[in-house]
Amino acid sequence: PNYAFSESGKFRCPAESDDYTVDDFIAYIDTFPMVDPPEIFGMHENANIAYQDQTSGEIIGIALSIQPREGGGGGKRPEDVVLEICETMSQKVPDKIDVEIAHPTSFGTDPNTGMMVSLGTCLGQEIDKFNRMIGKLKSTLISLNKAIQGLIVMTADLDAMFGAMLNNQVPDLWAKVAYPSLKPLSTWFEDFLQRVDFFRLWVNNGKPIAFWISAFFFPQGFLTAILQGYSRANNIAVDVLGFEFEILDFDDPNEVEEEVETGCLNYGMFMDGARWDFERAVIADSEPGIMYSTAPIVHFRPVQNYKPNPAEYSCPLYKTSVRAGTLSTTGHSTNFVLFLEVPTEQEPAYWILKGAALLCQLND
Repeated sequence: PNYAFSESGKFRCPAESDDYTVDDFIAYIDTFPMVDPPEIFGMHENANIAYQDQTSGEIIGIALSIQPREGGGGGKRPEDVVLEICETMSQKVPDKIDVEIAHPTSFGTDPNTGMMVSLGTCLGQEIDKFNRMIGKLKSTLISLNKAIQGLIVMTADLDAMFGAMLNNQVPDLWAKVAYPSLKPLSTWFEDFLQRVDFFRLWVNNGKPIAFWISAFFFPQGFLTAILQGYSRANNIAVDVLGFEFEILDFDDPNEVEEEVETGCLNYGMFMDGARWDFERAVIADSEPGIMYSTAPIVHFRPVQNYKPNPAEYSCPLYKTSVRAGTLSTTGHSTNFVLFLEVPTEQEPAYWILKGAALLCQLND
């Protein structure tokens, strides 16, 4: 009797339940809300906001997919809108990253082996992907511009690109050569420019003292390169290495003053379903109405035969909020990156129920 099923105590067994009849229980249950709030399932109240946001996004997506292309009411024609977008983006698409003018430390060699350092190999692979992406954006923007003006044939791919840009969606032609993302076209493009700038600065100015882990096509490859570098420097088999995590007390990469001796400092992650309490240095419940919060900078430190602390929460890191992916040919997930052990004052099961996770990027 009087057992509470939720933290607020709104859902509880009646105090006099030993004397209740079936009709009494039915009458008591009828006093509960018609729609079950998240708290009865052990979830945060923000879960309801997330559900409503997802549902509204699906409705808007359906409405956009069936709207006619014809303009009306004296506004701009769809062709004019897309032409303007094409011209604006064409002016902003950067040149390909030139590795010929790279800083000596960007593609340095190991003095012991004479081979390129692991991070240099990782950087080269990322640049190849971004340069391919830059080339695709430039060529398709030019083609679409000409197709709208009637200078070339409007193919099915270009027509689909036209419709996507009109609805502020990333065209399939670009998504096929890009990293996973759920952002609308406008913010996706700005995010793309920032990623290119990160790698261009790395090439031109040398290895950064902190890494924007969200910028990578393949962050798992970057983390493997960190382990390989440690393995070669210390003559330890890479198979027995793992990461331990030190969560710093700030989230601004501009506050990082010097490079760490081992491992790397990573920034640019976001917390979903939880937040970081900087005062107590533990994971904590989200503030009401705040869906995501910036995660602090984390020191990924390679260690031998690492064993997670069972008292800490193994927080999964995903590339996007979909939290689902498929296994690629490398054996890695296309979305899941790794688990980070974070301090907690509650049992880890508490955060599993809350669905707490880290994300490399948000949806907007």
